[in-house]
Amino acid sequence: MSTKNLTLIVIAALVIILGWKGCSSYNGLVSNELEVNKAWSNVETNYQRRTDLYSSVVKVIEGSANFEKSTLKDVLEARASATQVKVDINDPASLAKYQAAQGQLQSAFGRLMAVAEAYPDLKTTKAFQDFQTNIEGTENRINTARRDFNDAVNNYNLKVRKFPNNIFASIFGFKAKEYYKADAGSEKNPDINFNIK
Repeated sequence: MSTKNLTLIVIAALVIILGWKGCSSYNGLVSNELEVNKAWSNVETNYQRRTDLYSSVVKVIEGSANFEKSTLKDVLEARASATQVKVDINDPASLAKYQAAQGQLQSAFGRLMAVAEAYPDLKTTKAFQDFQTNIEGTENRINTARRDFNDAVNNYNLKVRKFPNNIFASIFGFKAKEYYKADAGSEKNPDINFNIK
């Protein structure tokens, strides 16, 4: 066998190996990206469940006579804002905007619930009691979905950044994705003040 033939065989073998590794890397990256997308869909689904629950209890509260309309208006505006944000999980700015809108909605709703405590007739309605039961489970689902999303992003980012996958990821245009971050200020201990007399 001549050196020329041996060189051609070695080059052909390298091309085949690189082609196989490239296909394998590409398929792995696609699978991981689909897992990230699925996990994000679960996050959105759970946020939608929370928004639906908020909407149902807002209707109950709206029907309550003499309820503080300004607090209710804040919730309605925050809900409208949160449902209008379009998210591209490949764009960190849109993900941050979505998180901020959801945080504003939760904050406004928290104020609404605090005000609702002053209305004993409202707290005894079945719809309000059902809401209180369902919202706790929904918040747990949201936390689980966000954690699952971050796990999927972590697995994807590992594939994108590890050698030699990082070479193929760069060639095929796969980029690292942002994690779902904690709400701003959540790292601080809450200031709890019991006014016990």
